Amino acid sequence: MQGTTFLLCLAGFVVVGGFFLLATAIKIVPEYQRLVVFRFGRCIGDKGPGIVFLIPFIDTATRVDLREQVREIPHQTSITKDNAAISVDFIWYYKVLDATSSVLQVGNFEMAAQGMATTTLRAVIGGISLDDVLSERETINNLLRTRLDEVTERWGVKVTNVEIREIIPPREISDAMNRQMTAERVRRALVTESTGQREAAVNVADGEKQAAILQAEGERQSAILRAQGEREAQLLRAEGYANALSKIFESAQTIDQKTMTLQYFETLKNMGASPATKFIFPMEFTSLIGNFLKGQDQE
Repeated sequence: MQGTTFLLCLAGFVVVGGFFLLATAIKIVPEYQRLVVFRFGRCIGDKGPGIVFLIPFIDTATRVDLREQVREIPHQTSITKDNAAISVDFIWYYKVLDATSSVLQVGNFEMAAQGMATTTLRAVIGGISLDDVLSERETINNLLRTRLDEVTERWGVKVTNVEIREIIPPREISDAMNRQMTAERVRRALVTESTGQREAAVNVADGEKQAAILQAEGERQSAILRAQGEREAQLLRAEGYANALSKIFESAQTIDQKTMTLQYFETLKNMGASPATKFIFPMEFTSLIGNFLKGQDQE
């Protein structure tokens, strides 16, 4: 009985040990990872993805993530070329291209890369003036990425991008920048206002000029029309006067001497009706009477 129990315990131990060995021997590697395998301490390369079989107690493996990673470099105090102390933080992106080199060439890749990024940042900032640091972030990003990539390339790692997130200048410089920005905005506002006033004045002057031109043109047209009307009126009056004279002349051709004498008498009658005490008779008066009497005798 005791022997049976011992055998059962032994069999259970063997089964559990077998499962344990099987679990350590079989590894499932995702698509984005690789296993760097060491056999008796010697690297035999990277394995995966999929199912990877390892020899228990002989093979050891280190997992390496091949996905692009992002790491943050906290605020670092750097001195610019013109001796201004600024605080800069940035993030950098990297991707492992050679899993074996990333394990064999460096002990702690992330710590080494962070230290390299910090020193590279200070070296880059130290060669640039404060104004350029504040205005040329893209240039600094490219310099950091290039220098980091030169170092990490031998580790089988590619630095894909570097982005500066924040640059904090000294307080006095920040205050001066704020004052400068305020002055610049005031200047732009004044320039914009003066430009608007100038354009408004130009528009008003142009409008007045156009109005004056239109008014002068209207007056000219009006004067022309008045002159044309006056000329036509004078022509009509002259034509009417000529027609009247023509009619008078035609009528005068039909009047005889007797009629003229009677008209003369009528004029003398009107003269006699005036309160004057003197009467003047023309020399032709006797000849007119004679002609009038002869006319009566002939009748």
